[in-house]
Amino acid sequence: MVTSQHEGLTQIATFDLEGTRDMLRALLPVPIPKAGGSVIASPDLSEADPGVCRADAAILYGKGKEKIGVIVETQRSPDQEKHYSWLEYIANFRAREKCRACLVVICPNEKVARWAEQEIVTGHPGLTLKVLAIHKWNTPVITDVAQASENIVLAVISAVTQSEHPKFVQIAAAMQGALGGIDPAIACRYARYTSLSLEGDAQREWNRGMKTMTYPYQDEYAESLKAEGKAEGKAEGRAEGEARSVLLIFDKRGIVVSDEVRSLVMRCADEAVLAEWLGRAIEVESAEEIFD
Repeated sequence: MVTSQHEGLTQIATFDLEGTRDMLRALLPVPIPKAGGSVIASPDLSEADPGVCRADAAILYGKGKEKIGVIVETQRSPDQEKHYSWLEYIANFRAREKCRACLVVICPNEKVARWAEQEIVTGHPGLTLKVLAIHKWNTPVITDVAQASENIVLAVISAVTQSEHPKFVQIAAAMQGALGGIDPAIACRYARYTSLSLEGDAQREWNRGMKTMTYPYQDEYAESLKAEGKAEGKAEGRAEGEARSVLLIFDKRGIVVSDEVRSLVMRCADEAVLAEWLGRAIEVESAEEIFD
């Protein structure tokens, strides 16, 4: 099942291909050319049954002899089936694009990282696969705004993989400050993808920081949450749609909603009240606070 975290990390990897190029070159021993083309490639890596052999994302960097494919997987939990399909991903990508290919796995937690770094013995002599894992042990702890600004995608990945680090508050602040120096529309998207990619206390801390920001992109971020909630609300009735929008915003912000609060919101038929709750849902720390 595709989760918010899975969606967020995949979007981070494919939103800015040049930024991802810099991030990969900084973290992994991958021969990605410094310059040249960069395009999204099809993640369907099986002619017979795309549903069985489909990666999260695939990118092509460079041209001619320098061309290399990067297959990106976001892995939230160990999955032994991947030890059989990942080699197929690489082989099919190489055959289709006629170039070198590598597999990069983004691991947001320690358990997945340790599993992903296991060598996959294929059975063929000399052919053992060791995927390129991105995790907290090979991602720098970035707490300086200037350093975060030098490589935005690396800073985003740092924020996600270091979400349990004792200095996460400083990591998040550096990332949010760096976003203040780029185009607000782009910064808004990175802020949303980061929020989606985080979980638990880290996600709440990220959203708390976003609430106190004064950078231009913060307003776009808040409005995007509201617009997304409205877009996903049902069109069966305006009041019901607004009510569902309030709950969707809580869900995207990682705020726990009790059955009592959920019932009160869904029973409300006053559009003016619901509109006020919708605005407050972006700012409050707990679901109960929208009633204050």
